Amino acid sequence: MSGTWQTDLVDLDAYFARTGASASSSLTELHEAHVRAIPFENIDVMLGLVPSLDLADIQAKLVGRRRGGYCYEHQLLFTAVLERLGYEVRRRMSRVMTGPRTHFMSIVDDHLVDVGFGAGMLHPMPLVDGAVVDQAGWPHRLRSSEGRWVLEKETADGWVLQHAFEPDVEQLPVDYLAANYYVATHERSPFSRQLVVMRLEPGLSRRLVGNSLTFERAGAKPENSQVENLAEALESLDITLTERELSHISSTSGTPVGANS
Repeated sequence: MSGTWQTDLVDLDAYFARTGASASSSLTELHEAHVRAIPFENIDVMLGLVPSLDLADIQAKLVGRRRGGYCYEHQLLFTAVLERLGYEVRRRMSRVMTGPRTHFMSIVDDHLVDVGFGAGMLHPMPLVDGAVVDQAGWPHRLRSSEGRWVLEKETADGWVLQHAFEPDVEQLPVDYLAANYYVATHERSPFSRQLVVMRLEPGLSRRLVGNSLTFERAGAKPENSQVENLAEALESLDITLTERELSHISSTSGTPVGANS
């Protein structure tokens, strides 16, 4: 298993320094620490790259730099950490909304573990039909239906589907390689067309989608603004890029670069 998923490559000390967690942290504490410390973002895709799923590359980017990634990178790193800590991990794939089955989530100790769903889950969800968990101020619910689990989020319009998965369908690394290529390159992928950065903490969701920056507080109306300085907007979301990276993204998004501090 270590060879299949490269778990032996994880630098636990560096990871804990990045997230503020420790080997004695509970699964819930590890999950929250990861989500709060490491951004969700598709910057590599906006740079014309297909993000590497080699664990050494993921660790260099998400742990070594002030960078983040999307679901494959987050989940490969986090599940490797969990296995190094002795957890039994089942890596799975889910279908987001009505799209293809491309989202990487995991099952650990009969809980849905999902640190890579953007501004979504802060804590694991127990695999109990009808279970509702407050996720940073936004209730989420799991339902069991015909051999699959459905994750929903409560909104002003009621419960809205997030993604659905079959718990017993196993995945291999090559399955994520194929899905990663699709998500990074296909014209219908939501991550191939515009910049996406998401951050989640208790009571606050921050999202940069294209040129629109949204701050949403639990129970309040979202506050939207147009980005006029890309460097400042990314810094506010805990991401630092090189001047070359900023220039490339600015040229494709039409957002002024500003000064990279």
